[in-house]
Amino acid sequence: MKLAVEFPSVAYREGGAAVVKLAQGIEAIGYDQIDMFDHVIMGYPTDSREAPIYPPQMPIMEALMTLSFIASATSRIGLGTEVLVLPQRQPVLVAKQVATLDTLSGGRMRLGVGVGWQASEYDALEERFDNRGKRMDEAIRVLRAYWGDKRVDFKGDYYSATAMAMEPKPPQGRGLPIWIGGSAAAALRRVGEQGDGWLSNAIAEPAVAAKCRERIVRHAEAAGRDPAAIGFQQMLALPPRDQADKAFYADKERVVRRAEEVAAMGFDWTALNATAIFQAGARSVDAMLNELGELHAAIHGAVG
Repeated sequence: MKLAVEFPSVAYREGGAAVVKLAQGIEAIGYDQIDMFDHVIMGYPTDSREAPIYPPQMPIMEALMTLSFIASATSRIGLGTEVLVLPQRQPVLVAKQVATLDTLSGGRMRLGVGVGWQASEYDALEERFDNRGKRMDEAIRVLRAYWGDKRVDFKGDYYSATAMAMEPKPPQGRGLPIWIGGSAAAALRRVGEQGDGWLSNAIAEPAVAAKCRERIVRHAEAAGRDPAAIGFQQMLALPPRDQADKAFYADKERVVRRAEEVAAMGFDWTALNATAIFQAGARSVDAMLNELGELHAAIHGAVG
């Protein structure tokens, strides 16, 4: 099983050098991937909307900027987003940013994308929330066109281009992997039709995971794609919402059992949340690295 680390924005509190130290340490331990969580802003509750899932004061570093910073200090580890809220961003600019990051990192980029859930964030970024799924489908096609076509001529319902070019192409070209998050029916269809992998939230029931996989496979086959080429990654646990959730990473035996469950569901990747490790008591970069090292050894000892 391959292991990703959801990188903790909270590391910035110890300074940029600490962010570098943490990223280099994760690479040295042997993890396969560093993923960055994405939200540009977080809303306060108002009379017309409920409180968001996360507190508005939660520190969130911009995903692509942070990955670029990490890329310059590492050499092997994969770099990705889990997930970039693509429809609230202009896709041609995203194509350029990701192509540049892939170029300068030597082809290490994996783009994870999702449609998001925070309507107020879309409003503040002056993008529509109600059609985000349709724009997501089209935006993925835009990305691949700019990464792969010498001349881009594109006519969609939301995005268009006439005789345009983007250079340099990313080293991975049109095949730069796009993994898709979400478990709604539209997200599973999108994985099967367009995705290189599925980024799943934590799933407790094997039957639920199997049903989602079946839907992805069915959509892939209907689109003439090889389902075996699609990767599968599942979070070990959902982001903590209460004290009980925050205790998850403090119990290594429980974490390993959970990794075994994820592997038994047929997932070839799993992701450890370093912010949750921080919340569980590892309150410094050194402490997080110590926990990540012990968990890496324990998980690979159990599931390979």
